[in-house]
Amino acid sequence: MGESDEKGGFQADIPENAIEAALRSVEKIQGGAGDPPGAPEVPVEVEGGDAAALAPEVASLRAQLELSTAKGRETMEKLREEHERLLRAAADLDNYKKRAARERDEIQRFGVEKLVKDLLPAVDNLDRALAAASPDDPLAAGVRLVRAALEQALAKHGVVGFSALGERFDPALHEALMQVPTADQPPGTVVLEHARGFKLNDRLLRPAMVGVAVDPAPAN
Repeated sequence: MGESDEKGGFQADIPENAIEAALRSVEKIQGGAGDPPGAPEVPVEVEGGDAAALAPEVASLRAQLELSTAKGRETMEKLREEHERLLRAAADLDNYKKRAARERDEIQRFGVEKLVKDLLPAVDNLDRALAAASPDDPLAAGVRLVRAALEQALAKHGVVGFSALGERFDPALHEALMQVPTADQPPGTVVLEHARGFKLNDRLLRPAMVGVAVDPAPAN
């Protein structure tokens, strides 16, 4: 302990090295807990590893993405093929319905064709009977009534008869059974009719059986 030089003061002998140590301690406290200049930086690790460590995972994700894309394309191709198949099936069904409707209409319009053809010879015989009967024959009136009733029944099913007498020969409607040399009618005119023609709903059922006029042979 040193002696006091003045009233209220004192003097102490403190080694110089102790003072320097105290100053360093104070500087360290005032500098805080920070690292001193020039201190080496501590590397901070990133969770999951660095880029090299992540490369396998990235490659795996890329492979999965490519696989998913390929499967997506495959699925879309299958869907496209299925869509086209369904469109074809719908078109086939529509065509089948139209064909069935046409066939049903054909049956309704022409289903009696075979039956009518079997009845036409009876109509022909009635026509021949009337053509051969005398005007005052009492049976002719009855035959006319029978023929009229039969033709009315046929007409309900679309059957209509037509005559070709006096018309120009038409191979689409007439069937020539013979040639008739005559100067009374122009060549190609129907001058004889062995049987009338018939149509079923505007479709030819049987052509008229006819004789066609031709120029007569020149006289010797």
